[in-house]
Amino acid sequence: QVLLCGVIVARPEDPLTFLEEKLREIMEKGLDAVLRNMCIDLSSYPKLKRISETYLNTVFGLDGEQLMTEELCTKAWDFYSKNLMKLYFGGWIKYNLLKKNKRKKAKQEMALAVVHYNVQILRVIMQKWSTWVQIHKEKMTLALKRLQEIFNKIYLNAVMKAWHAEAHSSLKTKAYFESLAEESQKDYFESNDLTVRHKTSNLPEKALLQIFRYVNLIDLARCAQVSQMWMLTTQNSSLWSDINFSSVKHKVQDQIVVNILQKWRPYVLRLNLRSCYSLHWPSFKSISECKNLQDLNLSECQGLNDESMRLISEGCRALLYLNLSYTDITNGTLRLLSSSFPNLQYLSLAHCRKFTDKGLLYLGSGEGCHKLIYLDLSGCIQISVDGFRNIANGCSRIQDLIINKMPTLTDRCIQVLVEKCQQIMSVVFLDSPHLSDTTFKALAECKLVKVSIEGNNQITDLSFQLMSKCCPYIRHIHMADCQKITDAGLKMISPLKHILVLNVADCIRISDGGVRPFVQGSSGTKLRELNLTNCICVTDASVTEIAQRCHGLTYLNLRHCENVTDAGIEALGNVSSLISTDLSGTSISDTGLRALGRHGKIKELSLSECKNISDTGIQEFCKGTKLLEYCHVSYCPQLTDEAVKAMAFHCHRLTSVNIAGCPKMTDTCIQYLAAACHYLRFLDVSGCIHLTDKALKCLWKGCKQLQILKMLYCRNITKQAVLKYTAKLEKQEHNDADPPSWLGYDRDCNTPSPKNHTSE
Repeated sequence: QVLLCGVIVARPEDPLTFLEEKLREIMEKGLDAVLRNMCIDLSSYPKLKRISETYLNTVFGLDGEQLMTEELCTKAWDFYSKNLMKLYFGGWIKYNLLKKNKRKKAKQEMALAVVHYNVQILRVIMQKWSTWVQIHKEKMTLALKRLQEIFNKIYLNAVMKAWHAEAHSSLKTKAYFESLAEESQKDYFESNDLTVRHKTSNLPEKALLQIFRYVNLIDLARCAQVSQMWMLTTQNSSLWSDINFSSVKHKVQDQIVVNILQKWRPYVLRLNLRSCYSLHWPSFKSISECKNLQDLNLSECQGLNDESMRLISEGCRALLYLNLSYTDITNGTLRLLSSSFPNLQYLSLAHCRKFTDKGLLYLGSGEGCHKLIYLDLSGCIQISVDGFRNIANGCSRIQDLIINKMPTLTDRCIQVLVEKCQQIMSVVFLDSPHLSDTTFKALAECKLVKVSIEGNNQITDLSFQLMSKCCPYIRHIHMADCQKITDAGLKMISPLKHILVLNVADCIRISDGGVRPFVQGSSGTKLRELNLTNCICVTDASVTEIAQRCHGLTYLNLRHCENVTDAGIEALGNVSSLISTDLSGTSISDTGLRALGRHGKIKELSLSECKNISDTGIQEFCKGTKLLEYCHVSYCPQLTDEAVKAMAFHCHRLTSVNIAGCPKMTDTCIQYLAAACHYLRFLDVSGCIHLTDKALKCLWKGCKQLQILKMLYCRNITKQAVLKYTAKLEKQEHNDADPPSWLGYDRDCNTPSPKNHTSE
């Protein structure tokens, strides 16, 4: 059997014959008569009608004999139509979406093209506008420059005319006063009543000017009333280039300052208003009119604030030196400094506590204080490491740095400062206990010439070693009260060749083992000042070496060097350059004192607490020393009036005398001083229990220049006398209490018993 056209047909018995017959039939009937079922036997056809000669009966679940109905055809046609409609409608939707997307994309591309076109147009317009603005700015700058030149010429012309008129007027005034002076002198010579002319009128004008420079403002005004010649001399402009109101600070008022500055403002170069507490806005306004002012000291002026500094900054742009210590200035003033004083070189902000690190940032902003070479920040404990960094960024040319009384100062502060300020030559760090050798490691990059440190227990000999290696030109070393400094440190700096000043006071580990090698070193012959206060291990061996090597020594302090005796002091008598020495608390006696006064050039001598000297020693010393100006013999209870008598009659230049703690002194010694020492300015008689009101009266009559008088524990001096005779003194101290036990005697000049002394 064979499946043919979907019908199972039996195989013919003779296939070849069957094929031959069918081929012949096709040849007779033609190809058009060929049907697909012509090779099937009729008996093999399925018994179905034509309409049912399909597989629809199977699809529609019809029986073999059932015919296709109209409903089935309708159902088939609906199914076919829906599918066909769904196919074409889906295609139509896809076509429309494609067109819509194309239109949307074209619209976006067109919008992007419009934006790009507008940007290109705007760029062209901005380029043209920028070019126009640049050209316009150049034209404006050129025009402004030309206008400024024209203004400057006109202003200069006006200034020159005004100056010419002022000079012409001054010449007329001077000629007028000179004519008056000539007439006065002519009348003087012709007069028979006046037979003697004052000696000072014969002095040249230059000599009078030099004398008047040492006179304060009040005395200068008095001098102007002596004669017409003196009046003319006091009107010389050179006398008013340097005005010192500080010397008369208790009498200075705004009106006085305003009157003087308005008259002499073109000539004022230096102005000192230190401690003038009563100055206010009018005075500061007058200062701002001194256009040529270069040096201004406003230290301790209580009326100074940021607004006052703003007034001053408007006119005094030529300032080089400015002292604002102990004032209430804030960050506002520091901002003014950076913009108003571009040439400022010296600035003191010591103990100004109201500015901050941010204020220091202003020093480097704008024109800034880039020329600053001197800066004092003593007592400014509010400054942190950031503040010092701001200083370094803005003021890299600093050469002199002073930071005293600042317990918050640390090594890190100095490190950040030195990172950019490498021109520092002088540093002063007194009372800064937290600094260590690390500070000197940082400062090793600077070529130090001066170092001053005091009250520090962390600095060791390593700092001296760093100085020796990195500071070959150092001249001034002040390392007082540094407990870890030893003889090894002095040996390390002995090769340095330029040391002029060495201060190791209160370094108690220093002994002959350090002093002698240093003096024998390269700087020994050049040394000018040496301070060994409280170096208790130093003996006569060191003093003798100093006398032999230090031929240029002018100042020597051996205070409380207990092991120094007459043997060393006698050697000092051969040092002809020595003019000042402190031998307080040593074992000096009359023999050493006599040898010390041999060359007669000593001007300052301190012998406090020297129990072995007597009146005879003082007399011998004063006979050979006529130039003595400063003499302190306090707490020498064995001295009497005879010692002061020798001072007064042999040393007429005395300006400072201290006889505190000398209970044997009486009114007689004060009479000696008042009679002979007319230049005396300082006197301490505390503990001189026998002095009375008579002593004050003598001082009032004889010592006209006395400024400071101390009278503690003087129970025989009354308060009424103090008020009467010391009213004009700058400073006086007085009480009538009994002497304290540490003086070593009581109110009756008796030495208290050890038991009482211990209990007290």
